Amino acid sequence: MLIVQKYGGSSVADAERIKRVAARVAGVKKEGHDVVVVVSAMGDTTDDLIDLVKSVTQNPGEREMDMILSTGEQVSIALLAMAVKDLGERAISMTGPQAGIYTDGVHTKARIKDIQCERVKEELSAGKVVIVAGFQGLNGSGDITTLGRGGSDTTAVALAIALNADLCEIYTDVDGVYTADPRVVKNARKMETISYDEMLELAHLGAQVLHPRSVELSKIYNMKLQVRSSFNHNPGTIVKEVGEMEKSMVVTGVAHDLNVARIGIFDVPDRPGVAWTVFKSLAKEHINVDMIVQSAMRDEINDISFTVATTDLKKALAVIEGIKDEVGFTGYNWDDGIAKVSIVGAGMATNPGVAARMFEALAKKNINLEMISTSEIRVSCIIKAEQAAEALVALHDHFGLGEQ
Repeated sequence: MLIVQKYGGSSVADAERIKRVAARVAGVKKEGHDVVVVVSAMGDTTDDLIDLVKSVTQNPGEREMDMILSTGEQVSIALLAMAVKDLGERAISMTGPQAGIYTDGVHTKARIKDIQCERVKEELSAGKVVIVAGFQGLNGSGDITTLGRGGSDTTAVALAIALNADLCEIYTDVDGVYTADPRVVKNARKMETISYDEMLELAHLGAQVLHPRSVELSKIYNMKLQVRSSFNHNPGTIVKEVGEMEKSMVVTGVAHDLNVARIGIFDVPDRPGVAWTVFKSLAKEHINVDMIVQSAMRDEINDISFTVATTDLKKALAVIEGIKDEVGFTGYNWDDGIAKVSIVGAGMATNPGVAARMFEALAKKNINLEMISTSEIRVSCIIKAEQAAEALVALHDHFGLGEQ
């Protein structure tokens, strides 16, 4: 059996935790399985590197950012390989490029285009544990790229698919996927199973257990995922196809995201191609837009509001300023003191009135809704950031998610 395991930064935050991970990996190897391990940077290393860059310059080039950020994972893989060897197992560490991970040319947010994993297979055949740096690859110009936040999850799933692994295990600091963030909602309940679609929505909506791109890949290639804690041996949450599951609950989970900012542009001329110009310009700068609301037309003008990640706000505002004359709007504003709260559930598609129940729960807490977005299995609302925790608890209780 071939198992791909991924360990996040909290799982390898210090020497003792690295030794604990090594013992777990060596144990799986001793059971007769082939093991590929994908590792993130230790603890807060990535944030520390970003702070170090800021102490040198406020305008770092994205290529150089990738060069420095990729070093964090290289420390982790080398230390883990050493620890595994100390336990009597053969091991080898590899950077993303050494493992054959090739990406597009977008620095800091690269996407995996191909994995040529012949060397990984050779090392596995030689009986070694292969330890790969997550979050990184090589572009067509021969430069190191990084995959963005959560990129190690994507590395693990992509490697599992390329190697035709039997299972991909994502180890983190929680026991699995919960009905809400257990740090905010005290009676949040761990789920035994969750569908790809539900997990994808929760990941997009702020649940930080899995990165959305890793779930997308898993769904496309039907790669079974298991989310587990690296600090115990409790069973985790299985992420799999919804067809295998019985859906008994209309709402499966609730999520909140504080990394949200709203931009509003005023008096936008109502003519074909205006929205295309706005959002094409944002896409060109690799800025993901989430919720979009266009007001009713008045005197042949509209207002358009949309949300982006707070981390993209500065870049997005520069884009909007740059197209002001081309589009012809009169002004714009922004707000980063907001949050997005969401309910998710595959059962919502066939049960009317779920959105109304969500709005009822928030109204009872006197929480105003600034924007609303829906899909077949998700309803999201933009609210004030200071009310996010209260909203999350209210929704979790209203839909009975803490009940067994």
